[in-house]
Amino acid sequence: MRIRPCIDLHQGKVKQIVGSTLKDSGKGPRENFVAEKPPSFYSKLFKEHNLVGGHIIMLGPGNDEAAIDALKGWPNGMQIGGGINLDNALFWLKKGATHVIVTSFCFYDGVLDWDRLKALSSTVGKNRLVLDLSCRKRNGKYFIVTDRWQKFTKVFIERDVLLSLSKYCDEFLVHGVDVEGKCQGVDEELIELLSDITPIPTTYAGGAKSIDDAYLVLEKGKGKLDLTIGSALDIFGGNGVRFEEIVEFNKKFAH
Repeated sequence: MRIRPCIDLHQGKVKQIVGSTLKDSGKGPRENFVAEKPPSFYSKLFKEHNLVGGHIIMLGPGNDEAAIDALKGWPNGMQIGGGINLDNALFWLKKGATHVIVTSFCFYDGVLDWDRLKALSSTVGKNRLVLDLSCRKRNGKYFIVTDRWQKFTKVFIERDVLLSLSKYCDEFLVHGVDVEGKCQGVDEELIELLSDITPIPTTYAGGAKSIDDAYLVLEKGKGKLDLTIGSALDIFGGNGVRFEEIVEFNKKFAH
């Protein structure tokens, strides 16, 4: 297990936001942190400490320049997601992303579009595609959500679904959207579910409030899941986790 870094971009800036408040209309999302430093500052920092496998997420339009800046900070060192489709996926790989991360393009109009998934996997290569299966709980099941976590699909997290999807991608990224950005603790139920059924490398994100949550994921995830910590991290304005703690954790447990 390792803790993977993240860079969330919103309106061209590095931010940490409460995931459930991200909407297209009405009042803007609740922001935990807005960076003064450029995205490349963070990607260079991650590179310096060899925090591999991290992701850059573009939350909405207006983030292309910021994303390119982040990728320049660590060429071929981070994944990228947010608005990725068949037309632009290769562009982002050429700009230095190791993988493209996709949800809405493949989970289209509430259902999984297998033709789109197969076409994208064929175009970029299975080994360079990550499927973002970020989810929210409804009626006792974790349904995959799209369009910046606003729209529920009809697809929920279960063994057969993950097994089928794993044939076309290299990894899964799963945000527990109900706890994302709240720094109130990780979703233990979701972590246990993922560790029981995922057939490929999977990163969980959402709710981590201290380094103790990393040890919790290590235990509940049976060493099968990686973790991303965002809003609680001191470099993103948080007071729950010091960056040095992440570096030390990875030295102990990363494989």
